[in-house]
Amino acid sequence: MKKSLFGMLGKPGRVVPLLLVFVMLIGLLPLTAAAADRGAWAPNVSYAINDTATYGGKTYRTVQSHTSLNGWEPPNVPALWELVKDGGGDGGEGSDTVAPTAPANLTASGVTSSSVTLTWSASTDNVGVTGYEVYQGSSVVLSVTGTTATVTGLTAGTTYSFKVVAKDAAGNRSPDSAVISVTTTTGNDGGAGGQLPKHTLTGYWHNFINNSSNLKVRDVPSQYDIIVLSFAEMDPAKPGGVTFSVDPSLSTALGGYSNADLIADIQSKRAQGKKVIISIGGEKGNINLNSASPNVTNFVESMYGIITQFGLDGVDIDLEHGMNVTNLTNAIRQLQQRVGSDFILTMAPQTIDMQNPNTSYMQLYNNLKDITSVINVQYYNSGCMLGRDGKCYSQGTVDFLTALSDLSLQWVAPSQLGIGVPATPSAAGGGYVSPTVVNNALNCLATGNGCGNYKPVAKYPDIRGAMTWSINWDATTNYSLANTVKPFLNSLP
Repeated sequence: MKKSLFGMLGKPGRVVPLLLVFVMLIGLLPLTAAAADRGAWAPNVSYAINDTATYGGKTYRTVQSHTSLNGWEPPNVPALWELVKDGGGDGGEGSDTVAPTAPANLTASGVTSSSVTLTWSASTDNVGVTGYEVYQGSSVVLSVTGTTATVTGLTAGTTYSFKVVAKDAAGNRSPDSAVISVTTTTGNDGGAGGQLPKHTLTGYWHNFINNSSNLKVRDVPSQYDIIVLSFAEMDPAKPGGVTFSVDPSLSTALGGYSNADLIADIQSKRAQGKKVIISIGGEKGNINLNSASPNVTNFVESMYGIITQFGLDGVDIDLEHGMNVTNLTNAIRQLQQRVGSDFILTMAPQTIDMQNPNTSYMQLYNNLKDITSVINVQYYNSGCMLGRDGKCYSQGTVDFLTALSDLSLQWVAPSQLGIGVPATPSAAGGGYVSPTVVNNALNCLATGNGCGNYKPVAKYPDIRGAMTWSINWDATTNYSLANTVKPFLNSLP
C-alpha cells in the first residue's frame, strides 16, 4: 500500500488531486471525533462541545463543555445546551393553528414596596406551550417559560393590574387570564430575619487554612453585616447529620484558637448588631438529604445543636453538587421553627443555578422565599452565561454582574438579591472585578447609573447588597473590598 500510494505521488498529474483529498480527509477527522451522540442525558457526565443527548423526547447539542449536575437538565440551562431543530415534519410550525388555553388561577404573593411575585396554573396546547407573557396594565413586562414571575421596579403604595397570556411554538396566543390588582407596600422591605440593614455586605470566614489570612472572628471588620462560617461538615456516622468545630490546623495557626474562643467572638459580633451564620456545602462539601428518614431529622437536630452551641443566627446554603429540594425545604422549615422568627437564611447559588426559574435553587427559593434574607449569586468561576437579553456575557465585567442580576430579578425580589464576587484574583479561578466595579454594578442596578454596555430593564433601589469570598482573602489587601463596597451600600437609597 505504501509503495503504490507514494509511487502515484511521484506522477505529476496526480500529485495535486491526491494531496487535496488527503488534506480534506485529515480536516474532517477532528470534526468527527469532537462530536458524539451520548444517548440519554444524565448527571455527572462530562460533555464536550457539539455532543448530543436526548432529554424529554428531544435532542440537544452541547454549546459549552461541562460536567453535568442534577438541575442542569438541557431545557434548564440554555447556556450549556441548544435544542436540535427537527427538519422533518408535516410542513413546519405554521400548520399549527390551535391556541393554548388561557392561564388560570393567577395569584400574587411576596408583595414588597417595589415588586410582586405572580403565579398561575399552566395552560394546555395541542402541541405544547412554549412560554408566557406577563402584562402590567396593557404592556408586556416579562416573558417567561415557567408559571411564576417576579415583576420588579414598581412604586411603593401603588395599585397595579396584571394578566398573563400563553404562547406556543407557532405563535398562537391564548385568551387573556383573569386580571388581578395588586397594591405594593409602603414600608421598607428588608427581607426575613430582621435587624439587618436594607443593604448588606456578606462575607465568608474560613474554618481552614489556605493561602489567605488566618483570621479570628473577633478581627472581622465592622463593615461586614453577615459573617458566614465556612463550612459545616457531613457526619459520615449519621445520615443527614452535620458537625462543626474549629479546625485543628487553624487553631494551631492562631495560637490555640478554641471553640470557646470562637463562641465568645460570635457573641461579641452579635452584640455589635452583626449576624453570624453557618454554611453547608462549598466547593467540596455536601449534605446527605437524599432520604427523608432519618436524614431530615438528623440534619435538623445536629444543625440546631450547632446553632445553639455557638450562638448562631441561621444557615447559608452553598450546595454546589445538587440537592433534594423537597427534603431540604422540609429540613430548613423545621430548623427555622426551632430557632424562631429572627432566623437568617442565605443562599449562594452559582451563576448556572440562576439561568432560569426552574433550577433546583429557584425551586428551593420559591419554597422558602418568605424566610430568605438574601440570595448572593456567585458571579465567578463561570463561563459565558446568558443575561436577561439572551446574550452571553463573560465573567469579570460590570456587564456580567448587571445582565445576570437583571435576569435573576425576574424571579427574585430585589430586596433578596446580592452580588457575589471574589475579594482578590487569588480567591477564585476567574471572575474577579475590582471593588469599584462592584459599586458600579450596584449603582447601575439601583439607580440606572454607572452601567457598562448593558442597561437593566428597570431600576432596583431595594437591591440587597453584595457578598465576597472571602473575608480572609479581603484581609490580604487590608480589606479593600469591605472598605470600598460597604460605604457605597450605605449611600444607596
